Amino acid sequence: MIKHTIENEYLKIRVLEKGAELCSIINKKNNREYIWQADPEVWASHAPNLFPIIGALKNGKYVFKGEEYELPKHGFIRHNENIRLKEKSETQLVFELLYSEETLKAYPFKFSFRITFILKENSLEVDHQIINLDTNSIYFSFGGHPAFNIQHFENEEIEDYSLVFDQKMDLSTHLLNSEGLISSKTEGILDNEHKIRLNRNIFEKDALIFKNIESKKVDLVSAKNGKILSVEYSDFRDLGIWAKPGASYVCIEPWLGMADLEDTDQNLKKKEGILKLKAKNEFNASYTIKIA
Repeated sequence: MIKHTIENEYLKIRVLEKGAELCSIINKKNNREYIWQADPEVWASHAPNLFPIIGALKNGKYVFKGEEYELPKHGFIRHNENIRLKEKSETQLVFELLYSEETLKAYPFKFSFRITFILKENSLEVDHQIINLDTNSIYFSFGGHPAFNIQHFENEEIEDYSLVFDQKMDLSTHLLNSEGLISSKTEGILDNEHKIRLNRNIFEKDALIFKNIESKKVDLVSAKNGKILSVEYSDFRDLGIWAKPGASYVCIEPWLGMADLEDTDQNLKKKEGILKLKAKNEFNASYTIKIA
């Protein structure tokens, strides 16, 4: 697979051209890898990009202007081989996917999806730009799905790690049903607290899904070795946290949108969290990964 690299004195970054997927962040001070290395026996991805939907659709379908369309879970950016590197500099990579006859069959809108990786000292900024090339409004969701290694040090367990938000909150997760749709059930996670302690069973019911989360920054912290990294996502309304149960990584996922509600009528215009972008306009949002 084609990989593109940028680096500075702090970090070395690699991005797969396929799917414009971040596949490596190496701290040059200690030579540690911070991105999950896609073990196919556990979870064969690093950091997929989610567009034009997040999560699952009811029966894999949606309806727009009376027509029915099919999209796979998380949309068609991840694993997409038609994305191309548009620009490259010493500290920046820009990838783009343009609409095509193939995308129009599943998603009847003309668009440009651009994602830019910008290296700034010990931080990586991930910028998203959606450009409406259509003559009418387009509807979409998008988000990130980066998986970060845990257990960086010897004699550590998953239970040594926590996600620490920048403020105390009451926080409940919206539970998914067996089809991956958001049910009406919720479960309390934090009660005027700011720390989620990881454990081998925390994701047995699938992802933790936080709608309209107040906090816009979270740290990954080891009880034995301190802060590992932080993710700042002020441009994003929602947040997902997930891993395969017991795996040695955790995904911190800034979202604008989410999976279908289980009682959805499948109308794209009314989909939970959907964004509307007028003709010839553009939408921008970014999140930042900072290595401690």
